[in-house]
Amino acid sequence: MNGAMSGRIALVTGASRGIGRECAMALAAAGAHVIAVARTVGALEELDDEIRALGGTATLVPLDLKDMPALDRLGGTIFERWGRLDAFLGNAGMLGVLTPLAHLEPKAFEQTMAVNVAANWRMIRSFDPLLRRSDAGRAVFLTSGAARKHTPFWGIYAASKAALESLALSYAAECATTNIRVNLFNPGPLRTAMRAKAFPGEDPATLKTPDTVAPAIVELLSPSCTKNGERIEFRQM
Repeated sequence: MNGAMSGRIALVTGASRGIGRECAMALAAAGAHVIAVARTVGALEELDDEIRALGGTATLVPLDLKDMPALDRLGGTIFERWGRLDAFLGNAGMLGVLTPLAHLEPKAFEQTMAVNVAANWRMIRSFDPLLRRSDAGRAVFLTSGAARKHTPFWGIYAASKAALESLALSYAAECATTNIRVNLFNPGPLRTAMRAKAFPGEDPATLKTPDTVAPAIVELLSPSCTKNGERIEFRQM
């Protein structure tokens, strides 16, 4: 397939549903070979069928992001098969528990920080050598307006996204003189399962669908993108 991502190798976490799924399909449609990472095998297989229907290709990686050694091994596997990684979308995340911080269980705290922060750091560590081997390595991490707010009961999610922002922007600064460009993307309110969990009384019909942000994310992952260390709000694009 010919397109902005033709011949590129692109990895997407949380690829089985929502924003990740739509971005995986958009990347494939733009010519990328997609490495689709998610926990649910059945949903990954459905994604693969849809990508094939578009004329694209994908490699499915059923993996729990809390399995940190597996993330280390994934980098090695990518190196052995392709020798590089051109685009990395850190999309997967979890809401955690909406509760007063004093009532938050340690396990919920640890799991949310593991998925939203530690896993992304582990993948930076694992994928950085691969992105450097690309002629135009690109990384995009999904963030949220919650990172800049201090809303009651949202403490763990907000803290994890604030930490992710600092992590990503520090990495962007470290990559400023390389071929890698790193940015944050805030999609805003979208019709996703996480949004429904956070706002159960909200009418989903009033929200945009995840496919509306996919083109903007693909653009940030494309070789032509020159932005680095920016926090892009979808509504401003």
